Amino acid sequence: MRPRSDAATATAAPTATTDEARPAAAAAPGRLARVRRSVRRHARRSAIAAVCGLGLAAAFPPYGLWPLSIAAVAGLALLTRGRTGRQGAWLGFAFGLPFFLWLLLWLRVIGYDAVVGLSVIEAAFVALLGAALAVTSRLRAWPLWGACLWVAEELARDRLPFGGFPWGRLAFANTSSPFTRLAALGGAPLVTFAVALCGSLLAAAAVAVWRLRTGPVVFGGRRFLPVAAAGVAAVAVFAAGWAVPVPTKADDTVRVAIVQGNVQQPGLDFLGRPLKILNNHVEATLKLAADVKAGRAPKPDLVIWPENSSDMDPFAEPQAYALITRAVQAIGVPVLVGALVNGPDATHVQNEGIVWDPMTGPGASYTKQHPVPFGEYVPFRQELTKVIKRLDQIPRDFYPGKHSGVLQIGPARLGDVICFEVAYDGIVHDTVAAGARALIIQTNNATYGRTGQPEQQLAMSQLRAVEHGRAVVTAATSGITAVVAPDGRIEQRTREFTQDVLSAQLPLRDELTVADRVGDAPEWVLAMVGLLSCVAAFVLGRRDSKEMEEQQ
Repeated sequence: MRPRSDAATATAAPTATTDEARPAAAAAPGRLARVRRSVRRHARRSAIAAVCGLGLAAAFPPYGLWPLSIAAVAGLALLTRGRTGRQGAWLGFAFGLPFFLWLLLWLRVIGYDAVVGLSVIEAAFVALLGAALAVTSRLRAWPLWGACLWVAEELARDRLPFGGFPWGRLAFANTSSPFTRLAALGGAPLVTFAVALCGSLLAAAAVAVWRLRTGPVVFGGRRFLPVAAAGVAAVAVFAAGWAVPVPTKADDTVRVAIVQGNVQQPGLDFLGRPLKILNNHVEATLKLAADVKAGRAPKPDLVIWPENSSDMDPFAEPQAYALITRAVQAIGVPVLVGALVNGPDATHVQNEGIVWDPMTGPGASYTKQHPVPFGEYVPFRQELTKVIKRLDQIPRDFYPGKHSGVLQIGPARLGDVICFEVAYDGIVHDTVAAGARALIIQTNNATYGRTGQPEQQLAMSQLRAVEHGRAVVTAATSGITAVVAPDGRIEQRTREFTQDVLSAQLPLRDELTVADRVGDAPEWVLAMVGLLSCVAAFVLGRRDSKEMEEQQ
């Protein structure tokens, strides 16, 4: 047989290439279809995750639909169950970003870039949570590990970066729910754990119900046991809070008056003209003094002014010093004054609560320990101010205090906590441990008035009251000023942007709660259990993969 000519070979070559290309060309539409199906599948899950995140935001004040926090946890647990770590991370981010965008919408006063930037950072922590939920969902008792992982996520987010940002903790959505009383046993972390466990158990019940679709539901049979067990456990966790006693018996009482002087205008320019805010608080206190003298109001043992109630440094401005002294002497009892004073050097200021006595003038003071990054100080100032010119609006950094805020104000030993510090477990715990018999939250929410932020912060005061068994007074320049009982009930509150004075007989307590005694131990234990479950899932996953390879 004659060999083929070069021409024949050349002619045949393209034919072979074309024949080889046909399967590849035929495979291309198949791959494209799979990609499209994958996108549609993940888009659906991502959209559901986003809806769950929005539902969690609605669980927080000012909406306060706390049952949605349980539903949101259950939704994320179901979405991440059986997914890979990467898929779980994406679903966690898809859940976290809309959650924080809505929850932190009050930051729009500063700028929408601040809302988006902070939301992305916080959502990154939820992405890690989603990945962890996915890899541990194959373990037995996965609802328990998932609840521990929620605590671990909040532990990290409350501390990182720059001291953390605790807004959006599950506990802060449950300050008036059956879970609230658990704070007296283990603080905010235990409340978060209980909410997350209840939601995860509901997810487990839903999974068990879904599996029953392959056969009839036989009540009392083994097929129904997983549904019943998960449901009963969820109800038990939900009801556990009712059984926790909250000690509220007062060892003593003190009569307090809380002055809300109001500001000239809401927003970033709330200060208005110099001395305007100070004059508002002086006038309200003088009116209170006149009412006391005329018998229209009971005489207080002490008076509380809010954060920034003196808009000028009274130690540097003689006029401010004189105005405060006039008001204090008129009422005739010590006044806790909130003021910004010059710091230890020319580049710093200090946010302080100062005890002002009618006889001796200014005395003991508390300096805010945890200034807010990018709000009260600028990290990496030299580098960032070159690219973010708006940071020049913070000309001096706040100098942090070095001790807790326990102050003797007249006859009462009270704990001063300033503004956002109420969100940080350690600061409030240390204040109570140092001997505070009641808590004062001095705050200035004028920047975020009518945005929902004051309600969110007030909810934190409610949780702290139960956690430490202490009455809590929230004193605000423009609202919301409130008196919270040791059991978390709001007994009195003002409206925003009104001048008002509240008078209350404040219970003083010395007894410590279980949460006071154990401190942050429950949080660390639960978080470590969650992290160890991730390690176990990784080890078991590697072992299973190795066994499969050996079988092949």
